[in-house]
Amino acid sequence: MPDPVRPADDDARAMGQSLMASARFAALGVLLDDGSPLVTRVAFGLDPQGGPVSLISGLALHTAALRQRPACSLLVGEPGNKGDPLAHPRLSLMCQACFVSRQDPQHEVLAAHYLRRQPKAKLYLQLADFTFVRFAVTGAHLNGGFGKAFRLAKADLQPPGSIG
Repeated sequence: MPDPVRPADDDARAMGQSLMASARFAALGVLLDDGSPLVTRVAFGLDPQGGPVSLISGLALHTAALRQRPACSLLVGEPGNKGDPLAHPRLSLMCQACFVSRQDPQHEVLAAHYLRRQPKAKLYLQLADFTFVRFAVTGAHLNGGFGKAFRLAKADLQPPGSIG
């Protein structure tokens, strides 16, 4: 049987980029200390270069897990109001988490950019335990609906004209 997952084409790239650009939250998958999987919802945005980013609390279980094991996954794409939820597109990102210190000069640039899409995050930025985490994409799988499965690389998800 041939591999049902196809290499990226222009339509798959555009769909993956669109799913990332429109997402305001994502499901984050991590591994806990004991090896158990955990999936949680996190805020989601893109940094100025078009890479995935979130603002997360240092008190959260998933934050401790990411600090121990930075390998993680994100799922973006929500079902529409009608039809089979599995027929709607979604993008799974395989990533490595990288925390941005509040002392890093890029923190303020990232905060200003992030707040344009997530204005309610201003409250969280005032709390000392919240920090940004960038997700370095190592690969992705796009399920564009029934019979539309694609394997994407980091470069496939970069918006046109971005430096990544």
